[in-house]
Amino acid sequence: MTNISYEKLYKEYREKVLAYLKSRVAGAEEAEDICQDVFEQILKSLPRYDAERSSVSTWIYNITRFTLIDYIRTKHEGMPLPENMAVLDDIEEKIIRKETLENLAKVLKAMDREERDIIILRYYKGYTLTEIANLTGISYGMVKVKHKKALKKIGEELK
Repeated sequence: MTNISYEKLYKEYREKVLAYLKSRVAGAEEAEDICQDVFEQILKSLPRYDAERSSVSTWIYNITRFTLIDYIRTKHEGMPLPENMAVLDDIEEKIIRKETLENLAKVLKAMDREERDIIILRYYKGYTLTEIANLTGISYGMVKVKHKKALKKIGEELK
């Protein structure tokens, strides 16, 4: 369950979804129709959205992509999907990944030094919490608490 409002999602993502669709279909009206279908699907799926599984932008992108594929299949039954669809999807995924990394960098900069160090050591350097405790001189229990607190901050900021 989520506390994200449909109205907020619509305002924030409609233009992005529409631009994505316009780059993949022939006409603006067709893109508008598919965009409407996308947001109907978002409304239906919103109660099942799980922030732990994916970011909102990734979730919306996937709904958009699958709605577009369904639309193309039903409209052009029997015709193959465009070859450039996979290439364009890769580009879109790279853009989403880049935005997420930029947001993560901002969140890390805003954290206190110890929390930031724990996250960097854990996820960028690959150390265990026990190893981090030994490296930093902070007790294992405190490393565990700060790690959990830092992850919670990251999760809240990246929603």
